[in-house]
Order: sequence, then C-alpha cells, then structure tokens
Amino acid sequence: VQLQASGGGLVQAGGSLRLSCEFSGPSFRNYFMAWFRQAPGKEREFVAAITWGSGSTYYAASVKGRFASSRDNAKNTGYLQMDSLKPEDTAVYYCAATSRAVISDRQGYDYWGQGTLVTVSS
Repeated sequence: VQLQASGGGLVQAGGSLRLSCEFSGPSFRNYFMAWFRQAPGKEREFVAAITWGSGSTYYAASVKGRFASSRDNAKNTGYLQMDSLKPEDTAVYYCAATSRAVISDRQGYDYWGQGTLVTVSS
C-alpha cells in the first residue's frame, strides 16, 4: 500500500483548501483513512478519520465544523476539505490508512503518505 498526499499550499485566514490522498494497493474500501497534522515543534495529532465502505467520519474538536473528510472508493482517493482556516491550522498534513478499526490512535495506522504543507497566513 502506498499513499500520496497533495493539495497543500498557502492560504489566508478564512480561506479553504482541499487535500487529496491517493491510495495505491488492493481493496481501498476495506481501509480506514485518517488525516493527522504536525506543526513545528509539536507532536503529530489526529485531525479526522473516515471508516471503510460508505464512511462514518470522526473529527478532532479543534476542526469539527470546519473540516470534512470524504472518500471516493471508485477513485481510490480520500479527501479533506478544510474551510474557515486559521493560522493555528498551519502544519504538515499526513494521510494514513489501516485495515483495522482504528480512529484517532496514531500507532494503529500502518501506512502513511509523505505529507503536504498547509500554511495559513493571518
């Protein structure tokens, strides 16, 4: 399994970005997909997750109501729509996948993308 994250960039506060995570491997629909982020000097933290199949979603409190996770099983791709961005959202964003029923536990994810940088200016 390989993951390729894309879509990061520089945006003003209040703006939007959509991240994509392309999944290469068998049976994408059988994997949970999540997004984590890591700001400079901080630990990697959970942002959002979407379960297999049609996908129930879960969010960190800090992004709930502003971010939306989705997936297109036909395209083997997961997405993170980020609206109302704040400077504190600035971080490298990583997508991750697991075949286990894991939500926010970073240790439970077996596969990681390379990260994409999101910078939100004030």
